[in-house]
Amino acid sequence: MGGAKVDSKDPVRGIISGGITGGIEICITYPTEYIKTMMQLYKEYSQKGVKYCIGETYRNFGIPGFYRGLTPLVTFSIPKVACRFGANEWLKNNVFTDRKSRLQTFFAGLGAGVFEAIVVVTPTETLKVKLIHDKLSSTPKYRGMIHGIGSIVNEMGLSGIYKGLIPTILKQGSNQGIRFVVFEDTKKLIQKNFTFLPEPVVLLFSGGIAGAASVMCNTPVDVIKTQMQGLKAHQYNGVLDCCKQTYQHEGIRGFYKGTVPRLGRVVMDVAITFTLYDYIGRALNLVWPPKH
Repeated sequence: MGGAKVDSKDPVRGIISGGITGGIEICITYPTEYIKTMMQLYKEYSQKGVKYCIGETYRNFGIPGFYRGLTPLVTFSIPKVACRFGANEWLKNNVFTDRKSRLQTFFAGLGAGVFEAIVVVTPTETLKVKLIHDKLSSTPKYRGMIHGIGSIVNEMGLSGIYKGLIPTILKQGSNQGIRFVVFEDTKKLIQKNFTFLPEPVVLLFSGGIAGAASVMCNTPVDVIKTQMQGLKAHQYNGVLDCCKQTYQHEGIRGFYKGTVPRLGRVVMDVAITFTLYDYIGRALNLVWPPKH
């Protein structure tokens, strides 16, 4: 990572630093992820807006309501971010080795996103969406993460937790490709023109801009992914049919449901992730000095 003290030649350091970063980050930002998911699953919430969605959640469930479905995300967020940064470091060291090339930076990020989508993100997101959707139903059938996993596998087979794989690959690949490029460019621009800013501010702002850029570019993919992973996934005969039904029922606006809460979550997520990754990497180097 640009500016990071994580040894760029050692993907293992990226995995460890990324794993710790992922666990901390999701605990901070999960409430915004919960609100975003509800607005994408329920037309009523989407139409009435973020304030209504927050109010209804609080009235019905109190503060704990904003953390419903957190367990699977904490459980898998650690390997997700570990996979992302570990794969990114490996690709930069072995495939896309020109660190001054925006295109190679993009493809290293893209590859990392595809890898995390296949290994971790798709089953995690499927469980998260189904658990949240179930919690909001009038007759919840899952008693928690373990019971939910068992029920989904029993009902749908192992393929049940890989619903929406293609849109998840598209989402994560484009997300990370965009984020790594925008983060590096923004950081360099700020460091060149605003030399008085402290480093944590530079990292947080650069990460926030990178997160915002990815949201504006691929929210429609995120909406389709969420709908295909919900409890009504059986209504869609693939990605194209899901797109068709979304357009028929809600028009173009249907592809941008949950944009505001997603923007809030992702800006925080990416800003925190890049900054924590940098500083956790430095701390790791103190207890495990890299070999040069």
